[in-house]
Amino acid sequence: MTQICRGDPLLALPLGPLIVDIAGLRLTNSDREILQHPLVGGIILFSRNYQSRTQLIELTTQIKQLRSPELLIAVDHEGGRVQRFQTEFIRLPPIEEFGALYETDPAAALTAAQMSAYTMASELRSSGVDLSFAPVIDLNKKINNALVGGRAIHPDPDIVIAVARAYIAGMHQAGMSATAKHFPGHGSITVDPHVGIPRDPRHFADIENADLIPFKKLVPDLQAIMSAHIIFPEVDAQYPATLSHIWITNILREKLGFKGMIFSDCLSMAGVAKLVPDPVQRVQLAFAAGCDMALLCNDRSAVERVVESCVVPENSQLAERIELMRRFKK
Repeated sequence: MTQICRGDPLLALPLGPLIVDIAGLRLTNSDREILQHPLVGGIILFSRNYQSRTQLIELTTQIKQLRSPELLIAVDHEGGRVQRFQTEFIRLPPIEEFGALYETDPAAALTAAQMSAYTMASELRSSGVDLSFAPVIDLNKKINNALVGGRAIHPDPDIVIAVARAYIAGMHQAGMSATAKHFPGHGSITVDPHVGIPRDPRHFADIENADLIPFKKLVPDLQAIMSAHIIFPEVDAQYPATLSHIWITNILREKLGFKGMIFSDCLSMAGVAKLVPDPVQRVQLAFAAGCDMALLCNDRSAVERVVESCVVPENSQLAERIELMRRFKK
């Protein structure tokens, strides 16, 4: 870790490794100060930040004018119950509909998935948003999964791969990078990490032969992967995947050979925050595990503590990976 504070001449990266949020429809002076901090490299928008297409374009324009290179602007805009912008945007179906359609008409399902993703990415990019954290490639095991549910494609990994590949192609066609989530797979647990820490008791071989298959097969198609806050005691009994060097570096980077951006899921979720109460330590653990960028949302005091710590990882590839996410070129 390296100490880098505002104005430090040793600052090596044009943008930092934190993705943060704002409370309202427009930037406040406090927002501008946080977003201009060297540790910040991006912002994630929520429904509370949206009123109309005109307002969104004004907001994203203001954000882009703050920094050079521009901050990465992201959103969760998958369709179904997770679509942050709705008024004046096309309402997108949940991705599980394409998995269900694939069972009876694979060609139609792949076409529909690609068209939906193209529509999503085109509308966002025309509004100044760089990427949506999509698609979800967790296995949809039809259990009472509070986090995933209809956000996932299908229980069959092969169908997940086929539909996700078409969806990713649609995003690429619109010039948007794809971010698969939630590594190594959120489909087998019912606890929502927003409120608790999920634990999956399976051995690695069982995970590798099921949930990991889509991640492994889609590595060549992906520019980014987002981690999951799940503890797999048989693999790493101490930390959830997001904070685990075993999962992020040893398995995702080395075993699966993934070379793109790795985003943490939001480190303000109650489960991981209860496990590691200090937000500075939480962020440092995510970086030490191998995450490139850490999301820290819905907790401005935690963001302030982290940026005041002035500690960032040395990551020579971060600038290149941010630029790819911000301006994808096939």
